[in-house]
Amino acid sequence: MRNGPHASRLTATGPAPILGPVSAPPEGPVAATPAAGARPAGRAPQIVRAMVWMAVGGFMLCAMNGVMRIMTQQLDPLQSQFLRYVFGLLVMLPWVLRAGLRSYWPNNMIGQWARGVAHTAALALFFLALPHIPLADVTAIGFVTPIFVLVGAAIVLREKVSPARWLAAGVGFGGVLIVVAPHLSGHGAGWWSLVMLAASPLFAASFLINKALTRRDTPETIVFWQNVSVMLLTLPLALPGWRDPTLVQWGTFLLCGVLGTLAHLCMTRAFSLGDISAMQPVRFLDLIWAALLGIALFGDMPSASALLGGAVIVASTMWIARREAARR
Repeated sequence: MRNGPHASRLTATGPAPILGPVSAPPEGPVAATPAAGARPAGRAPQIVRAMVWMAVGGFMLCAMNGVMRIMTQQLDPLQSQFLRYVFGLLVMLPWVLRAGLRSYWPNNMIGQWARGVAHTAALALFFLALPHIPLADVTAIGFVTPIFVLVGAAIVLREKVSPARWLAAGVGFGGVLIVVAPHLSGHGAGWWSLVMLAASPLFAASFLINKALTRRDTPETIVFWQNVSVMLLTLPLALPGWRDPTLVQWGTFLLCGVLGTLAHLCMTRAFSLGDISAMQPVRFLDLIWAALLGIALFGDMPSASALLGGAVIVASTMWIARREAARR
């Protein structure tokens, strides 16, 4: 079933509005390659705009993880996961009701639920480990995911992963190791670090399915069904440890729902505008966001190794962004 006719459109020249009624893109790749010299004056190259979407989405996701770390220390982690997606769905509900469910009906329902299964499994491991690991370490361990994504993009999606992308990912991952190395014998190691690490290939599978879905469905449709599938699949896991949240906790989950939904909309928009393999080095910026949020929320001051590693990560991200723009 196709999406409704009153939706915002996704084009090769720019992103559609973040929220609102949507329609399915045409068959085939979402963004066509523009003719030489066809880019309007003053417009950033499409790959750079995709990287900006990814950077903004990464910041919002880190902010949500920081708040969710607090909530998973107060309530059962799987209950926290369920409530985060309940409110993520509620955030989108006004637009869905205004446009009608038909406007948000996907072209690939099986793919939407396959992604929901992968994302639910990854989140279960992630939220179980989250209250036991500092935020910066959580983010650093998560940087294994882009490596899985790069491999998957080359094997599954048949994307041509250039040597420059592999190099940028490798340098960025080296920056992560600089940050993580001093903590390997402390609280960042052990059982919970392994649980967090096990979530990485599952997150990678979710992102790869997400990229494939953008070929036929809009970001808004994909994120709506992500909220639906993860919420329903997590419900049985949340019930055994359920505790009634306080009024403040309900409000905090609403904030997490807003941040998480906007983060996934931004990241899905990025996937629709460029190769997923080109987006992965940008994810290393999340370590910078996590360090800043760690200061703001938990008073965790970044170490010298964190500052050095952060500088390496930023340099690799800026280099690949400039190179990808020049290549186009």
